[in-house]
Amino acid sequence: MSPKERRSKIMDLLKAEGKVEIIQLSETLEVTPMTIRRDFDVLEKQNKLIRTHGGAVPSQALIHEQTFESKSTIAVLEKRAIAMKAVTYVSDGMTVLIDSGTTTLEIARLLTTKEQLTVITNDIKIAAELMNSKLEVIVLGGRLQTETGTLYGSLTEEILKTIHVDLFFLGANAIHNSFGITTPTIDKSSLKRMMIRTATETILVADSTKFNQKAFSKVCDLEDVSTIITDGQLSEELKEQYSESVEIIIAEQVKV
Repeated sequence: MSPKERRSKIMDLLKAEGKVEIIQLSETLEVTPMTIRRDFDVLEKQNKLIRTHGGAVPSQALIHEQTFESKSTIAVLEKRAIAMKAVTYVSDGMTVLIDSGTTTLEIARLLTTKEQLTVITNDIKIAAELMNSKLEVIVLGGRLQTETGTLYGSLTEEILKTIHVDLFFLGANAIHNSFGITTPTIDKSSLKRMMIRTATETILVADSTKFNQKAFSKVCDLEDVSTIITDGQLSEELKEQYSESVEIIIAEQVKV
């Protein structure tokens, strides 16, 4: 088999299975692991795959930052269903950290009826939503990303170093079985990692459109969150696939 034929076979297997492993390919194609690594190098330069630890996954367009307005019109009912499920994890007396985002905003709206709760957030829209509630609300300072209403940067991280919370609701731009949870910028991924470290428990809230997607900067592995709450549009196949790494909870859609 020529190198061209071998690389074509690698791509066929990659498209069929979604990921390939060096050792498995070495045995299947009857070549050394070093040969497969060289094939990966060539295919990656051609933007046909992306190397992972011990294997490769298909090359796909990365998810980029969207404005709050554009995100707020996507999967609206699904986000509300996710929020309704998420708030069942909140108990009186808790200190809850809420990440920026449109799904987490839906969570904040449902928390406005509670009283015995402290909420910390880096999202000015979430803070505004909680203004007239009886909650104890703490807004993390920092640099404002005007397109999304997110506060981030070194000042935000300095505050996070001094606190601890019971529960963190994490938002995500992209979720991938091999790449984990990712976000478009290094600044945001750094901030989210620090938020995870402040929390006893982290729950990722994300609609099904975020799955099998990749963004530029890695936040964490799937195993670093306790649970992912998503909507019923997630296929059974993907649910089973991701459940190998993390608990997947499906939220029933809100009836309107």
